[in-house]
Amino acid sequence: MSSELNKEEEVQQRPFHLGLTMQLLSYLKPHRGRVILAFATIVLAAVSSQAGPWLTQVAVDEHIVNGDWEGLKWMIVAFFVSVAVQYVAQYAQTMVTGMMGQHVMYDIRRDIFAHLQRLPLSYFDRTPLGRIMTRSTNDVDALNEFFSEGVVSVFMDLFTLFAILGFMAYIDLQLTLICCSVIPVIAMTTFYLQGLAMKAYRELRVRLARLNSYLQENITGMEVVQLFNRQLRNLRDFDDEHLPYRRAEDREIHFYAIFFPFTEFIGTFGMALVIWYGAGAVIESRVELGVLVAFLQYIRRFFRPIMDISDRYALLQSAMAASERIFELLATPLEPEGGPHRDTTSEARGGTIEFRDVSFKYDETAEDWILKNVSFKLEAGQSLALVGATGSGKTTIVSLICRFYDIQQGEILVDGLNVREWHVEELRQRISIVQQDVFLFSGNIGDNIRLGETAIGEAEVEQAARYVNAAPFVERLPEGYEHAVTEGGSTLSAGQRQLLSFARALAFDPEILVLDEATSSIDTETEQLIQDAIAKLMHDRTSIVIAHRLSTICSADQILVLHRGEVRERGRHEELLRQDGIYARLHRLNYSGSQS
Repeated sequence: MSSELNKEEEVQQRPFHLGLTMQLLSYLKPHRGRVILAFATIVLAAVSSQAGPWLTQVAVDEHIVNGDWEGLKWMIVAFFVSVAVQYVAQYAQTMVTGMMGQHVMYDIRRDIFAHLQRLPLSYFDRTPLGRIMTRSTNDVDALNEFFSEGVVSVFMDLFTLFAILGFMAYIDLQLTLICCSVIPVIAMTTFYLQGLAMKAYRELRVRLARLNSYLQENITGMEVVQLFNRQLRNLRDFDDEHLPYRRAEDREIHFYAIFFPFTEFIGTFGMALVIWYGAGAVIESRVELGVLVAFLQYIRRFFRPIMDISDRYALLQSAMAASERIFELLATPLEPEGGPHRDTTSEARGGTIEFRDVSFKYDETAEDWILKNVSFKLEAGQSLALVGATGSGKTTIVSLICRFYDIQQGEILVDGLNVREWHVEELRQRISIVQQDVFLFSGNIGDNIRLGETAIGEAEVEQAARYVNAAPFVERLPEGYEHAVTEGGSTLSAGQRQLLSFARALAFDPEILVLDEATSSIDTETEQLIQDAIAKLMHDRTSIVIAHRLSTICSADQILVLHRGEVRERGRHEELLRQDGIYARLHRLNYSGSQS
């Protein structure tokens, strides 16, 4: 985990660059119409919002000073028209940009979710869930602010600044140059302080990911926390995780607290320069009074977009920090799809599995192999039992058949075809796994059996439930197959969840069935109910059974005894007992344990 955090910190230290910005802006391409409309409303709002001081200058110099009340009335009308145009344009710009931002956020969230579903399991093995959730929530929210406010506001401020400069230069070029003389000071201050603030923000994002990971881990393991009375210890650990986060946030606030008052001071200094020079010019009749009045209005407006742009610079930098991590996620290589889709409709029902000198380890850099030169062949319709101590490689064999991981040495064939040549979706359609820890999704009973497969109708769902003896308890529920299931199925017993997993496996009618410790968490009464269901499930199917209870695998056509990733013994139940090896010792231990 520490290596992942170090890698994340390295990512966060990358500087702002145009390429990343262009990659973000590429999400605007499907929404060109809204982008064009947004720019049009931005330009209209910027120009109309800055027409007021210029109209004031005209009103003072050409109408008020000359006593032209009729002309003044028309200037007042023009002023209200400009205000009305400004409000309408700002309303349209807010609506258009808001909708555009939400559509872009939908595209990004959809890309992330779609990408996550196609990542190899090895990615989830090494990446904490809290960090993945941070990518999908906090970082996306940062981009939401970037698209909904940041980009639009920057362009709004830029066009507003250009409009102000245009009106000011049109009225008096010399006063305009005086106003612009303070811009270099503001620019240097902005880049210096915002750079410091960005370092604090980047650390803030790293600390937030760590904090989320810590929270997710401890909330998930709350039963263990309470059982072993770790509340106070965990609270101290939480403080240790949260304190660096709070300090980084304090530093970011500190830099902003310095920046804005300093910018206000520079703006006030610029206004003093305009008053000093402009008042002297008016007294000397080099500048008309209306020009000074207009400039006093413009000077207050002149520094506001500069300050806003500076503030948006921090927002853009925040978006860079978030986008670096999101695009790193989206750049993670997907799970290989394998070969092309094959037309298997005319093929006979298969299920043959063969391992040829397979060696495998999860970590390429590790020295120890999880599996070492494993070879066996299981004909279609036969059953294979995998026996061995915890960590001997039983579940790994199942994962490799499903191609959740790729092997380093050897070859795995399903129906005579290397699993790398199968399209991964077609390969997994042939396999159903009943696991020890059954995961149920929020929804209802029926949805958890069919898992959204529209080809499985109500009749098939109910028939599968009856086959595995799940129907009696389902029909006793208030709403039957429409009964609501909470996330993880926490309102159902372990036995009920296991029965539903059997119904799920049967509903998909697989060619290959895997029972991975499927009866280990079930009470004796429930186990008796599903023994005949297991026999029905295994009939005419290639079956792989992983179990510690040797009584459930005695009838297997082939038994492999694994020890430290190697096949030590193989054969049928009676043959292995006669060998008086590892299997025989396990059998005696199981028998004596059941007797006691």
